[in-house]
Amino acid sequence: MKDEVRAFVIAQLQDMNYDTEGIDDDTTLGPAGVDLESLALADLSVRVEDRFGVRFSDDESEQLALMTVGEFTTEVAGRVAQQV
Repeated sequence: MKDEVRAFVIAQLQDMNYDTEGIDDDTTLGPAGVDLESLALADLSVRVEDRFGVRFSDDESEQLALMTVGEFTTEVAGRVAQQV
């Protein structure tokens, strides 16, 4: 599941016109990494929520910006597994 989530996240970043070359599991989503701004991070979160049926609270947005791609995909995959 984690690989599926990661592939989806990378595809969505490309769709949002972010350069995904060189992004790996250690790349942060926020500054010093992918450099998603708050609106872009919210957009990515909504896309992930719609695709995988998970939800992120408004309070989690700051935490998401500090996560790496690997941490984010692990978090999403964990939430999906809890729904089953």
